[in-house]
Amino acid sequence: MSRAFLLAARRTAVAPRGGAFREVEAHDLAAPVLHACLADAGLAPEAVDHVILGNALSGGGNVARLAALAAGLPDSVPALTLDTQCCSGLDAIMLAARLVESGAARAVLAGGVESWSRAPLRARRPKAPGEEPVFYERPPFAPWPERDPDLVTAMAALARAQGIAREAQGAFAVASHAAALAARATLEPEIVPVAGLGRDAFTRALEARLCARAPVLAGEGEFAVDATGVAVEADAAAAVLVVAPEGLPEARRPGIAFLDAASAGAAPEEPAMALVPAARRLMEHHKRAPACVELMESFAAQALANIAALGLDPARVNRGGGALARGHPIGASGAILAVRLFHELGRETPGALGLAAIAAAGGLGSALMLQRV
Repeated sequence: MSRAFLLAARRTAVAPRGGAFREVEAHDLAAPVLHACLADAGLAPEAVDHVILGNALSGGGNVARLAALAAGLPDSVPALTLDTQCCSGLDAIMLAARLVESGAARAVLAGGVESWSRAPLRARRPKAPGEEPVFYERPPFAPWPERDPDLVTAMAALARAQGIAREAQGAFAVASHAAALAARATLEPEIVPVAGLGRDAFTRALEARLCARAPVLAGEGEFAVDATGVAVEADAAAAVLVVAPEGLPEARRPGIAFLDAASAGAAPEEPAMALVPAARRLMEHHKRAPACVELMESFAAQALANIAALGLDPARVNRGGGALARGHPIGASGAILAVRLFHELGRETPGALGLAAIAAAGGLGSALMLQRV
C-alpha cells in the first residue's frame, strides 16, 4: 500500500452569507482554489486522477464536476460530490487519501465548497392537485422528529447539561476572534483572493460586553446560547492536493503526510459530541498528543465540550482562530480545518502530529490526523 501526502492546501476567504461572495456560484468559488493547489505543487492538470468535493446546499448538479471544468482540468478527469453535511469537506479529503493509499489514484484534488448566498430555495412538491409547494429551511437529519432537534436548541441543552455558562461561551468566542485577528498575516498566504476578498470578512475585535448584550437564540439564564456563540452562515471553498510521492522530483517532495482518519456515528439528538469518538480513536491508536488541533467551532458550547471530552490543551487548539471568527460554510468547513492544519503543521518540527475534527447534524463525526515529515 502506498502512502498519501498533502502537497498543497489552499482556501478562499470566508464571507458571511449575503456578503462579498453573494453573486459567486459555488463552482466559481471552488475553481480558483483547485487551480491554486495545482500551481503551488507545480502539477499539470492532466496529472489529476480525480476531484472530490463536499457540499451540502447546492441542490444537485455535481458541483465538483462543475468546479473541475471551471478550473481548467481536462474533460477526462472524473469528479464526485459528497454530502455528509458539516463533515463533507473533511470526508472528501479522507476519501482522497484512501484512494491514493490503495493505489487507485496518484493525485486527487479534494475539499469542499459552500454558498449559502447562492443556495437554491427548498420546497416539497404538492401531494395533491391544488396544493401549494411547501418551502422549508433544512432537510431532516433523523427519521424521527423527536430525535431531530433544532441545532441551536440542542446546543443550549448541551450547555446546561455540561455546565457551560454563557459567560464561558462568550469568552471562548472573544478568544477565537482575537486569535484570528492576531494571525491575519499568517493566514493570508493560504487564501486565494476571489471577488476582491483576501481575508476572512467576519473576524473582528469582539468584546465580552458585546457578548453579554447579544440576543439569546436558545436556552435561558446562565446557560443560554447567544448569537456570538454561534458560527454565522457563510460562503467559502477549500481544497488540498493529495498525492502518492513516488515519481515526484526531490524538490517537490511533500512535507505533510496523511497518517490516519476515522469517522463515527452518535445519537442524532446529540450531534455536538459526535466528533469525540472519531478523534479519540486516532489519539488512542497513535498514543501521542497532537502538536496542533483544528477543531470545528459551530458553537462555542460545542467546542468547549469537545476540548474537555478529548483532554486537549486549549493552547494548541485553533491557534489562528476558528469558525466563530470566520463563519460556517457547511460543506467547506471540514476542508478549511484541513487547510489550516496543513499550514500550522508546516511550522512544527518533523514528526509532529496534527488533528482536525468536525461533527455534523444527524450525529456524525470525522477526524483526520496528519504528520509533519
